[in-house]
Amino acid sequence: MAVLKKAAFYTLGCKLNFSETSTISRDFTKEGFERVDFSEPADVYVINTCSVTQNADKRFKSIVKQAQKSNPNAFVAAIGCYAQLKPEELADVDGVDLVLGATEKFNITSYINDLFTNPDRGRASGAQIHSCEIEDADFYVGSYAIGDRTRAFLKVQDGCDYKCTYCTIPLARGISRSDTLENVLKNAAEISAKGIKEIVLTGVNIGDYGKGEFGNKKHEHTFYQLCQELDEVAGIKRLRISSIEPNLLTNQTIDFVAQSKTFVPHFHIPLQSGSDTLLKLMRRRYMTNLYFNRVARINKTMPNACIGVDVIVGFPGETEELFLETYNFLNQLQISYLHVFTYSERENTPAATMEGVVSKKTRAKRSKMLRGLSAKKRRAFYESQLGNSLIVLFEGENKQGYIHGFTQNYVKVKHPWNPELVNTLREVTLLEIDEDGMVRFEFKKSELSL
Repeated sequence: MAVLKKAAFYTLGCKLNFSETSTISRDFTKEGFERVDFSEPADVYVINTCSVTQNADKRFKSIVKQAQKSNPNAFVAAIGCYAQLKPEELADVDGVDLVLGATEKFNITSYINDLFTNPDRGRASGAQIHSCEIEDADFYVGSYAIGDRTRAFLKVQDGCDYKCTYCTIPLARGISRSDTLENVLKNAAEISAKGIKEIVLTGVNIGDYGKGEFGNKKHEHTFYQLCQELDEVAGIKRLRISSIEPNLLTNQTIDFVAQSKTFVPHFHIPLQSGSDTLLKLMRRRYMTNLYFNRVARINKTMPNACIGVDVIVGFPGETEELFLETYNFLNQLQISYLHVFTYSERENTPAATMEGVVSKKTRAKRSKMLRGLSAKKRRAFYESQLGNSLIVLFEGENKQGYIHGFTQNYVKVKHPWNPELVNTLREVTLLEIDEDGMVRFEFKKSELSL
């Protein structure tokens, strides 16, 4: 192109979306675009959408307005889960020019270049929709996020074969399929070569890693084997596992992480409910006994491990008694924090038509109770780490005069801003919890030669 055009990107939702946005942005750079911040004037705004919660749906319109305010003549494109599930709804939003479904989002630069070539044709007929039947999303596109953060999100798997009654993700992303082991290792080496210290493994259901493309259900490799191979990649300082289903987090994997050179002692394990009655209604693939045993195994092999938990409140049929089962189950578990999701009805899911609907007021009350429990759990975990010597990876943003970082077991620390600390690993001793909930420390020694 004769004139260097500018592209900006906004990501809603999960780490997987961040990895895909980053890969797509690199495709724009290869096509001659300059990437700019979303708050700046651009020629193209790409919004990677999420549809896990109603809140993510509602934010889309405000983000489009933000783009239009920066440049009313820019092209606005929507991709991601919401774009696959409700393409017409997004296309009706004023200012949207292009909506791409699950099979087309990685071809976005072709569609954008076509819009630039024929801008009047595109806008005269309204937003273009290039959607698909989700069954067509049976191929795999690898991706990883770099440049935005100190850590990188490395996608290893996509889609899901589970049929949880509340979830639209299988409808938005299709069947479970995985990257090849060779390509994951290549991407990990590329990330490491760029000086990024930490890699977070991400996907829709990463414990299901190994299923091939085109509906091939044979596991070429297991998640455990993937971990073994990644542990040997030269230059990687830290590997972190993102959310993993409890039934797929094997004792073998837990024991491996405990003695690994690079995997850190941090697990995020969805529970969703502490009631076996509700777990059955949700069609989860485990009961509370299995979950309890997984947590116990982690705490036995890694006493200082951080364990995060996803939980849903207000699911249909959740009586006060069943909610208290969840509360009491979580209260007794040796865990570190909760991610609390208030149930919201999603179209085309079995749960949306179930009996026993919980009122919005009750959902909000229960959510508040679990968020309070989460704060208590996090405080107790942080207190248990005071006095310990841990390794912090410092991030690159100056927030109100402080630099922040995370220990290997996910304790968030703060220190007066010092640009020399950015993207370094330092050994520190944790001292006290500040009023904002973060931990102050003192340096153990100068930068480690890791």
